[in-house]
Amino acid sequence: MTSPHIAVDDTYTGHVEPGTAARRTLPKASVIKVSVGPMDNDCYLVTCASTGESVLIDAANDAELLLDLIAQHAPTLSLIVTTHQHFDHWQALEAVAKTTGAPTAAHALDAEPLPVTPDRILADGDTVEIGKLRFDVIHLQGHTEGSVALALTGADDVTHLFTGDCLFPGGVGKTWKPGDFERLLGDVSTKVFDIYDDRTVVYPGHGDDTTLGAERPHLQEWRERGW
Repeated sequence: MTSPHIAVDDTYTGHVEPGTAARRTLPKASVIKVSVGPMDNDCYLVTCASTGESVLIDAANDAELLLDLIAQHAPTLSLIVTTHQHFDHWQALEAVAKTTGAPTAAHALDAEPLPVTPDRILADGDTVEIGKLRFDVIHLQGHTEGSVALALTGADDVTHLFTGDCLFPGGVGKTWKPGDFERLLGDVSTKVFDIYDDRTVVYPGHGDDTTLGAERPHLQEWRERGW
């Protein structure tokens, strides 16, 4: 397979244009954000600075681009985590897993639709260790039944939170059935906003990054509008 070469911009703003990548360098880790596919999906390649081990969060699309990124910047891919079962978040999963040999992980409630059976089942409160990096697994229900977020602590002095489609700038993820919005906002409130401080960086499944501090003042507004 001949992969397209993708350049990585070291000026990280939290925004990436489709088909481009940018890197945030932390004292103990690096985070490469890349936008792929027609739905502007964000994939994140997080690498331990001391061991070189990496995790890919959502092999969403453009397998050749992701494989090039991994070959350049993450020769030791230790795990591929799928945040939830929606089709746009796993279209490259089978190809990336097969080519790299990396194990895959997802929550049991969202595992069945995935194109590969997860090697590891994630549950609320689990810890994912990648090299010397530690990610806490947060199960958030409402967008899907088995959505997970990953909270990276210890890479520097703030928490880095990868939220899939559960939390974005301006609100929580889309819901479809009666009661699901309330469940999602409830989980995001108690498991995210009540736990982590305002400096926490939010890396969503689409679009730009934000912080909990930027979003916290709007929680009641979201509750009142109902989406």
